[in-house]
Amino acid sequence: MASVSGPAQAAPVSASPLQRGIVKMVLSGCAIIVRGQPRGGPPPERQINLSNIRAGAIARRAAQGQPDTKDIPDEPWAFQAREFLRKKLIGKEVCFTVEIKTAIGREYGMVYLGKDTAGENIAESLVNEGLATVRREGIRGNNPEQARLCELEDQAKASKKGMWSEGGGTHTIRDLKYTIENPRNFVDSSHQKPVNAIIEHVRDGSVVRALLLPDYYLVTVMLSGVKCPTFKREADGTETPEPFAAEAKFFTESRLLQRDVQIILESCHNQIILGTILHPNGNITELLLKEGFARCVDWSMAVYTQGAEKLRAAERSAKERKVRIWKDYVAPTANLDQKDRQFVAKVMQVINADALVVKLNSGEYKTIHLSSIRPPRNEGEEKNKDKDKRFRPLYDIPYMFEAREFLRKKLIGKKVNVTVDYIRAATGPGEGTPAFSERTCATVTIGGINIAEALVSKGLATVIRYRQDDDQRSSHYDELLAAEARAIKNGKGLHSKKEVPIHRVADISGETQKAKQFLPFLQRAGRSEAVVEYVFSGSRLKLYMPKETCLITFLLAGIECPRSSRNTPGGVQVAEPFSDEAMLFTKELVLQREVEVEVENMDKAGNFIGWLHIEGVNLSVALVENALSKVHFTAERSAYYKALVSAEDACRQKKEKIWANYEEKPVEEVVHLSEEKERVANYRPVFVTEIADTLHFYAQDVETGAQLESLMETMRAEIAAHPPVEGSYAARRGDYCLAKFADGEWYRARVEKVESPAKVHVFYIDYGNREVVSSTRLAAMPPAFGTRTLPAQATEYTFAFIQVPQDEDARADVVDCVVRDIQNSQCLLNVEYSGATCPHVTIQFGDTKDDVGLGLVKEGLVMVDVRKEKHLQKIVTEYLNSQESAKSARLNIWRYGDFRADDADEFGYRR
Repeated sequence: MASVSGPAQAAPVSASPLQRGIVKMVLSGCAIIVRGQPRGGPPPERQINLSNIRAGAIARRAAQGQPDTKDIPDEPWAFQAREFLRKKLIGKEVCFTVEIKTAIGREYGMVYLGKDTAGENIAESLVNEGLATVRREGIRGNNPEQARLCELEDQAKASKKGMWSEGGGTHTIRDLKYTIENPRNFVDSSHQKPVNAIIEHVRDGSVVRALLLPDYYLVTVMLSGVKCPTFKREADGTETPEPFAAEAKFFTESRLLQRDVQIILESCHNQIILGTILHPNGNITELLLKEGFARCVDWSMAVYTQGAEKLRAAERSAKERKVRIWKDYVAPTANLDQKDRQFVAKVMQVINADALVVKLNSGEYKTIHLSSIRPPRNEGEEKNKDKDKRFRPLYDIPYMFEAREFLRKKLIGKKVNVTVDYIRAATGPGEGTPAFSERTCATVTIGGINIAEALVSKGLATVIRYRQDDDQRSSHYDELLAAEARAIKNGKGLHSKKEVPIHRVADISGETQKAKQFLPFLQRAGRSEAVVEYVFSGSRLKLYMPKETCLITFLLAGIECPRSSRNTPGGVQVAEPFSDEAMLFTKELVLQREVEVEVENMDKAGNFIGWLHIEGVNLSVALVENALSKVHFTAERSAYYKALVSAEDACRQKKEKIWANYEEKPVEEVVHLSEEKERVANYRPVFVTEIADTLHFYAQDVETGAQLESLMETMRAEIAAHPPVEGSYAARRGDYCLAKFADGEWYRARVEKVESPAKVHVFYIDYGNREVVSSTRLAAMPPAFGTRTLPAQATEYTFAFIQVPQDEDARADVVDCVVRDIQNSQCLLNVEYSGATCPHVTIQFGDTKDDVGLGLVKEGLVMVDVRKEKHLQKIVTEYLNSQESAKSARLNIWRYGDFRADDADEFGYRR
């Protein structure tokens, strides 16, 4: 730009007062922009052209969108004149007088460096250096300032300074480059070394136009890692500033405009060069953030070379002070007390690969989600594969198991530092997205290591991307992004090009046949390694066997642990006292820990039974020692029986927990049966309800009959009030249920076999009869009417001292006789000796007290089963005498004489 003394139509300003300002910008060798002091916003500014002199015009780029215009180069010595003034004046205080003001408002005057006219006259300095010419036309002889300029110009010519030097000045014309063909290569070629530059223009607080030296590239540079409020261009061409946009622009202008700086060119994004501007007084990027004029941006933060943590810290400082763009800022954890924001806790469980259950010092349990990371997940079509197969995320999602194991091995049982970053509010279910409860998201460290960062760096999790204004993110978000970039570069985990690991884990929980096949291997293995995956109750666990790659349900041997509450088809089964404490004890001791198990046996449901050891502690013994379990009689055969009994005795004496209400029974005098000479007859009344074809029969104790009647009455009233939905019950073998009998009434039953929904074999537990029914006649048994409230009332017995005929006709005769005599009648029963499946008894008619079995022998319907016990010899002799009488009278089976010599098998008898 050139400046000349005022044209003819300009009017001189009379007695212009001396004015002061700060030089904001030097437009050319003879024009500057002066600003005032800021008061509540950017200050006013005005352009002052130097009177009576002319400097060369600075280069101008052709107008964009006008193909007829061309770039105009520098005039000789124009840039040097501009630089002379720039270095002398930028940011300095000057005083000036306005001598002439044109009709269009252009002002011409004298400018002095400093606070008064005693300072350096800028026009004279330019002329003296040969960087400007004096406009001699129209000079009045009586003007000493103009005369002084002419004198200085003559001296410069004589000294051949500046434009008066030999050679014409073509060497002073810059070769300006407005465009760069390949910005990315250009940036890479600088190798992130500082490049000298002059800031020529400030578009907004974080975007500038810079002249790169010494090659005169004019480039637009966006500050890496930050963004300031901008000026939005409207459709009509006007610009609307965002809040604090003008202030941010002034902040950058007042510090950088036309200053000598160094720029680190860091990256190129969509033809825009990203960089960091270094000034001797500091880093403008950090200053903008600290003063609340800018916010951090993730997409360019990754290329920032001066330490992203410094930028985050500067932004955090502005947020805490609530300055400028953060004036309405509310921290994500503002509602939390300090003790809830930062605390030490013990890790109890790893959930999937992005959440932990921790135990606080208060004993409370809390679920913590790792901030800003996403665990491995199924993508696209893989979700729909194998629809028939039960989906198990831990094993079926690639890298989920590796991620969980990484966290489990590092953290379980360890104390960690938790810093809460934000609370993610609960969300309702959306289209294709599940509902999530409120989440506490935090940065978790152990030994100074950020667990989330370690997980991401191994490629076992990815970093969540956020909207720019979303402040709910990790306090170490940049480290997470850097870790992810390293994992991608090195092809780790999820970012690997290799085939994904497959975990074929067989779940044999409840699979009876598979469990039977697997049992011998586990029994022979002795102690096997396992990981506790889940704790159902104090004594029931799910284990992962790494060597066998299978999941099993494991029951602790030797103890009887309180049962937890369970959801049953009939409702929630109430938990036994101390069941929750027992489960918590087991969880704290073994959940997700590596343990050793000794498998001894399995139950009919396919669950393995045995002993579990963790770090030398037997879990069964530990539960008994803590008064959370009782010793089961099956422990008598084990090597741990003494330890169990000793622990139980100690707790029983202290009356702790499950033994709180224990009362010792008085010691009864033991009667040694071995010394007994006579049989003891202790007959009790029973009601015979069912007689089987094998001559086994079922009977109820008369003493508990009233309880049964009361229970049945209450149960039927409950069913009448809340009838079960027909067909809603899914029968499973071994389950207790309710069944509707032929009389239309409901009875308690047990499922023995399920052929199909239409054919379910049930056993009526209070009466002993069996029936095949449709599942529509079955319903879930409410817990209030279960066997814990009242045990099954039908007990199985068989006759003592007699052999049942194997011949079908003969046996049918016996059964018919017994049914006719005692079924559905009250009798007296005495247990004589135990058998393989049930007690052997003698039974008497309720009225006559006659022995029913002896009567069968007398009628020749059965043979005597001779017992050798001494105390039974008297009754055995009586039976044998009756048999001889029947044989002599040739009654029934003896009608052809004594057939038992050589042909017993032929007749279907055995001795």
